[in-house]
Amino acid sequence: MMALTLAEHSNEPVDILKVLKMLLIHDLVEIDSGDVFLYDTIVNHDNTEAERKAAERIFGLLPTKQAEEFVAIWEEFETGDTAEARFARSMDRFEPILQNVSNQGGTWTEHNVPYDTVMDKTRKIEHGSKTIWDFTETLIDDSVLKGYIKKTDQE
Repeated sequence: MMALTLAEHSNEPVDILKVLKMLLIHDLVEIDSGDVFLYDTIVNHDNTEAERKAAERIFGLLPTKQAEEFVAIWEEFETGDTAEARFARSMDRFEPILQNVSNQGGTWTEHNVPYDTVMDKTRKIEHGSKTIWDFTETLIDDSVLKGYIKKTDQE
């Protein structure tokens, strides 16, 4: 998994097992609640209440202690208040960058996602890893040069 490979680039030391749990739990909840397109401007990737209901439903099937642990890990990811959550959120936002770059613009091109939106949605990468954010900025700038993303003044 990408988080294992890149953990050394976290801004702070992290418990990588907790980061992996966090990412898996986060993705499981998103799958159940209906993952919102990161660059959507209507829902604005803010469907926390639907995700909360999904988390409670899914983890409610588990023994109480395990359910409480998983809900707490999900909530920690959502608030982003710990080193593990900041790094996990960085990984969650970095992955779509890599996908779009490897697919010659992918959903950026398909949905005509502007530069400012890409930057706004991915800037939180820096909170978990300055190193990965610096690399992300390079990828985004390169994507502008290749025409995958358009700056407002280019349209």
